[in-house]
Amino acid sequence: MTAVAHGSTAVEAGTEAPTTAPKRRFSPGDIGTLAVIALIIFWCLAPFYWMAVLAFRDTAFTFDTTPWFNHLTLENFRYAFNTTDNKFGRSLFNSLLIGAVVTALAMTIGVFAGYAMARLSFRGKGLILAAILGASMFPGVAILTPLFQLFAGWGWLGTYPALILPQISFSLPLAVYTLTSFFSDMPWELEQAARVDGATPGQAFRLVIFPLAAPALFTTAILVFLASWNEFLLSSVLSNGNYKVEPSTVALAKFTAGPHVVPYTQTMAAGIVVTVPLVIVVLLFQRRIVSGLTAGGVKG
Repeated sequence: MTAVAHGSTAVEAGTEAPTTAPKRRFSPGDIGTLAVIALIIFWCLAPFYWMAVLAFRDTAFTFDTTPWFNHLTLENFRYAFNTTDNKFGRSLFNSLLIGAVVTALAMTIGVFAGYAMARLSFRGKGLILAAILGASMFPGVAILTPLFQLFAGWGWLGTYPALILPQISFSLPLAVYTLTSFFSDMPWELEQAARVDGATPGQAFRLVIFPLAAPALFTTAILVFLASWNEFLLSSVLSNGNYKVEPSTVALAKFTAGPHVVPYTQTMAAGIVVTVPLVIVVLLFQRRIVSGLTAGGVKG
């Protein structure tokens, strides 16, 4: 009987239904949080949605307040690329070239500067980091007039160097400060292990640290490129009206359909052309961007 009892007990224990986690119920606080998130998303995406609506709308219905796509046409995009006044296609190439050069130079200098600021100990290190951060937040309009006078004296107005160098002065502090934070959080044991195996400091950086820093480097490069692609103030003045070097942001501001006529729908179409590639890049590499922003957050 005892054996049977133990057997029945074992059977009952073996056939006991697994416990399930109770379903989480939404509280009023959760509903409020979701409502705020939805409001923020709507507030951020509504301008882009209306830009897309106008980009595909016939010019005759520019001021139609219908909030959905109607009177569809592709003429606005043809105007953006066919007009002889704006040279919009050339401006896209200029933006790509300027952004690529600024990103390459800022990242090349920023990687070594950030690594040195993170690994070396010297007097005034904190002051230098504070100056770098302050330089990244310095208003561009404050140095616009001195830059104009300087480049005018050098004969650089309306040239690529006049558009590239000032942007590096703002992008480089961003790259250095971001990479310094990442390298500071990277444990020293990785380099020490490489040195024990016979690697030189340069080899330890190139073979160990640099591959591990790839997510942070990728994220910083995207942020620098986006900042260069969206820059308008300095480019609008230092390009000096030369369409051969004007970026797309300046070309958009010069769209016109005649005296005192603003081509709203054509401008929105050009805005779509400028914006969509950036959105695609961010969506494709969003995981790398997030991993780069959080890569140095945990030591070990």
